[in-house]
Amino acid sequence: MTDTTAATWLTQEAYDRLTAELAHLEGEGSAEVIERIAAARDEGDLKENGGYHAAREEQAKQAARIRELKEKLRNVQIGTPPDDGVVEPGMVVTAVVAGDEMVFLLGSREIAGTSDIEVFSPTSPLGAAINGSKVGDSTSYTAPNGREIQVEITDAKPFTG
Repeated sequence: MTDTTAATWLTQEAYDRLTAELAHLEGEGSAEVIERIAAARDEGDLKENGGYHAAREEQAKQAARIRELKEKLRNVQIGTPPDDGVVEPGMVVTAVVAGDEMVFLLGSREIAGTSDIEVFSPTSPLGAAINGSKVGDSTSYTAPNGREIQVEITDAKPFTG
């Protein structure tokens, strides 16, 4: 039921941070790794050259992070979702989950930045079950262990950082 084409809400700070990271990885970060690969290649036998293999592995990780950042920044809305009590990515949700009150951010770790708030992805079992719900709604989801978990939404406010 999750709409994967929906925009990702990012605070201005999170957007700026991710944009700067992408620029670094595509610019000087990429150049640094290429230099390390070239230097290691000049050392000779590539089969037993740990520095070469480590630099190549770092290059692959860097390329994966670049793809991830581009995808996250492709369909983004800057600011916060509307304060209308609807649970959606970018909202801090207060819910009674299996009898215990929880407060968490629905979204991605990138939205949370340096905040220590717990984060649930909209594609997680809990996130998918509550996405689109309103304050006062009750729903349930099937946990990875097969148990049916009851959830009641008690509050939903935009994350402000």
